[in-house]
Amino acid sequence: MARYPRIDLAGIPQHVVQRGNNRLPCFLDNRDRWEYLETLRQALQHTGCQLHAYVLMQNHVHLLLTPPKAGAVGELMQRLGRRYVAWFNARHERTGTLWEGRYKACLVDSEVYLLRCARYIDLNPVRARVTDDPANYPWSSCAALCGLRDEPLLTLHPAQVALQDSAQPPGTAYQALLREAISKDEIEEIRIYLRQQRAWGRDDFRSMVEAKTHRFAGARPAHRPKARGESEPDPLSRK
Repeated sequence: MARYPRIDLAGIPQHVVQRGNNRLPCFLDNRDRWEYLETLRQALQHTGCQLHAYVLMQNHVHLLLTPPKAGAVGELMQRLGRRYVAWFNARHERTGTLWEGRYKACLVDSEVYLLRCARYIDLNPVRARVTDDPANYPWSSCAALCGLRDEPLLTLHPAQVALQDSAQPPGTAYQALLREAISKDEIEEIRIYLRQQRAWGRDDFRSMVEAKTHRFAGARPAHRPKARGESEPDPLSRK
């Protein structure tokens, strides 16, 4: 069966995740991570996509991007994957695929939803019990968005700019946002929209996406009866 193209609109942020094949590591050490970020920098420059948040975990990556045109995120991910995989395989004397199939991506509404998505991404290391303080994790956008370091890869989205309060040090408002508890329902909602590659946001946002793409943009119910013998785990359940 032919696969439907992803929902993709110019100027609309996308939450992207890509996993290592069979959940195996896609980074073996910090040199790999530095190479990935440098390749990402080149891909951003080449495609014109803007990066608002990111995290590199051991076996998967999250990116929050805004493309200048439809297809730019796909071009970025193809360019990034091809160049990084070739470098990784040569360095570690291996062959074959590194990534687990196609990347997943969902559209993200602006303002509140984009900020919540960035928070979800930056809190990945906390949920994975890698650290208690997300700003201490060096392979994410968290410290930069908290005003603790410069990050040339990032371009602030207008919603992130609006979060800044000129009367407070940079990043103070985002630090407060990180301290707010994320409900299990919100985490599940983010994962559902990402897994199904839909449009996460307000009803009028989804209606706009559907009108422009002629595609259903809402998420299907998460809990369906399992088919007999079905036991495959949720590929996004461990984040």
